[in-house]
Amino acid sequence: MKAIQKGFTLVELLVVMGILALLLAITLIAINPSRQFNLAQDTKRRSDIVQISNAIYQNEAEHAGVFTVGSTPFTIPLTPAPISNTGADICEGIIPNYMPALPQDPTSNNGAAIISCTSYDTGYTISRDTNNRVTVSAPSANPTIAVTR
Repeated sequence: MKAIQKGFTLVELLVVMGILALLLAITLIAINPSRQFNLAQDTKRRSDIVQISNAIYQNEAEHAGVFTVGSTPFTIPLTPAPISNTGADICEGIIPNYMPALPQDPTSNNGAAIISCTSYDTGYTISRDTNNRVTVSAPSANPTIAVTR
């Protein structure tokens, strides 16, 4: 009579390893969407600040190097100021001639674009350095995303 051997067969071990690999894959997929969502928000922020920077550049190119709002020269501050109606109010210098709407940070008002310059806050900041270069940044990104021209 043959003695009964105790232990696991190779097939049983492979099945268990397959199940563990499947559980690990499901866990990674379940965690990954939040990272992908954050990356998508940062991509939108980068696109938004590039658009704002381009619009400012176009405004200055059209007005001999001076950013204007309406027909009035506008001084962009040396320290970062919020692009809002209570901060650096550049909306009327950009909309509608250089952009159809002013983009907004995705965490503000679901990222809806701003089409009215009366009361707004983009969630982005703007400043001009001593070399006359304009920096538009997204301070809510981690790390902060900035574009300088």
